[in-house]
Amino acid sequence: QVQLVESGGGLVQAGGSLRLSCSAARRTISGYAMGWFRQAPGKEREFVGVVNWSGSSTLYVDSVKGRFTISRDNARDTVYLQMNGLKPEDTAAYSCAASSFAGIPASPLQYEYWGQGTQVTVSS
Repeated sequence: QVQLVESGGGLVQAGGSLRLSCSAARRTISGYAMGWFRQAPGKEREFVGVVNWSGSSTLYVDSVKGRFTISRDNARDTVYLQMNGLKPEDTAAYSCAASSFAGIPASPLQYEYWGQGTQVTVSS
């Protein structure tokens, strides 16, 4: 079983940046696609982006393209979400997840393991 722990969330002004980290324990993430999702109060969980097992392919939701970047360091069993140009509408709890599906899965149903999440709040 993969245990995922996110860190790096916080309060930032609009236009600012944050880098979220997702670290794995008990098992390596090197064979998994790693995704980031977010959920704002009163809203459904939303796909943010995903990186495939090797780091060679990524996919992002349109609203974050050009602002967010996902990367991974398999040697450290860690995945990162670099968020630049943050907007108030990016405010949400961000969670990472691991998927054994091939490619770059975008549906939460395709993910087996989830972290607890870290809160990101963007003030206007």
